[in-house]
Amino acid sequence: MSVSLAVLGLATVLQALIFAASGSIALLADLIHNGGDALTAVPLGIAFMLRSKRAEGYAGLAVVAAIFISAAVAAVEAIDRLLNPTTPTDLWALALAGLIGYVGNWIAAKVRSRAGKRLNSPALIADGDHARSDAYVSLSVILSAVVVALGAPIADPLIGLAITVVILRITLQSWRTVRGG
Repeated sequence: MSVSLAVLGLATVLQALIFAASGSIALLADLIHNGGDALTAVPLGIAFMLRSKRAEGYAGLAVVAAIFISAAVAAVEAIDRLLNPTTPTDLWALALAGLIGYVGNWIAAKVRSRAGKRLNSPALIADGDHARSDAYVSLSVILSAVVVALGAPIADPLIGLAITVVILRITLQSWRTVRGG
């Protein structure tokens, strides 16, 4: 758990620095979500230290809540950017941020999925599946950089909204996994 927390925490910090330079809403959606995901390691870690199925159930609910809240924040920011458009800058750095998010999520997915299978934990398996999906979501930040570079800055908040939809889908899948476990 501490490995996935560290990896996603570092990815989030690096993405936040690049967001400050680029102003990309697609990146903001990704980094908000990655930051929330990094923090989901905390309740899961506590649940496993307690060795309590009940605590694990609550931790699973905390994971689902974190995913949902990140989607809500991303949606608000994307809609605001559609209403108040600005063009992202530093597009090479923006593309790098997407790659950082991809790698961070992929590593976190591997760590969490292996631990979830080893411990027979539906909450941890859901978190691993969620991180794997997020790895692909992070690639959309690279797409945003490419499309903006091609002259369509409106794509950035639209991709931010698309990321929000994916995050909402992940929320539903995670809810089903946690509820069924």
